[in-house]
Amino acid sequence: MMRRSLAASLLAVACPALALLAVGQPPARAQAASFTLVAEFAAPEAGQGVAVDRDSFYAVDSRAIARYDKRTGTRRARWQEEADGPITHLDGAVVLDGRLYAAHSNYPQWPMTSSLEIWDAASLAHIGSRSFGINWGSLTWADFHDGAWWMTFANYDQPVGPDGAPYGRTAATQLIKFTSDFRMLEGWVLPKAVLSRLGVMSNSGGSWGPDGWLYLTGHDPAEVYRMRLPKAGSVLELADIVPLPIRGQGLAWDRTSPGVLYTTFRATAEERRAGGGNKVRVFRMTKAAPGS
Repeated sequence: MMRRSLAASLLAVACPALALLAVGQPPARAQAASFTLVAEFAAPEAGQGVAVDRDSFYAVDSRAIARYDKRTGTRRARWQEEADGPITHLDGAVVLDGRLYAAHSNYPQWPMTSSLEIWDAASLAHIGSRSFGINWGSLTWADFHDGAWWMTFANYDQPVGPDGAPYGRTAATQLIKFTSDFRMLEGWVLPKAVLSRLGVMSNSGGSWGPDGWLYLTGHDPAEVYRMRLPKAGSVLELADIVPLPIRGQGLAWDRTSPGVLYTTFRATAEERRAGGGNKVRVFRMTKAAPGS
């Protein structure tokens, strides 16, 4: 699988709306950050999350992970859970010191349980697990920033709880900060301005950006929420909503190439029937936002 250049001029011919988003064309009000779409890779495993390090990106599906060459898109390694294995719903991921850490939950089972699963990044051998048991909700992403772990435990208005009840209610979704050895420090909830855009789903992806802002995604919307911690209280502050040609789910900043953002792009059922599949889309920040 070869990398394809996605110049804005070509996008303008093929899809004017996509081209406007790719070059960071602002909506009704000016955005403080904008992005250019610079590459796209076929990655069947990119159904849930993505991670990136110096040489590779990692596509994450519910029960599979693959490592791809960043330059060519060639798959270098793959892990697949056994049919009866305990890992059932992986999500967002991050690479740290040669290890891949991926959020995991038992979604949509009840009661909700969560864990952080660990792989050797080179071989994709599963080497560890940190269980959070029945706490907070379903873990959807994890990142390590400023000496601490940051994780979102999602809850949903989706009626898949006991007897068709909401699966925890989306408003109960929490961003939690942990020490490096996973002791809880603080927690925050999402503002109404973000909750109103998530539908019955929740916050699916998150990654701290090079500009000092926290970037979040929903399950489906073609947009990213640029957030910061509040000066007081427990509600995250929304700075702005940045449109991106994505379909929600995972995102990860490339910390070996500042300003480069990796995202997932899930194929629709119609695209799959036509022979298409999931992709990883790569963006470069072309206008940085002021620091938080």
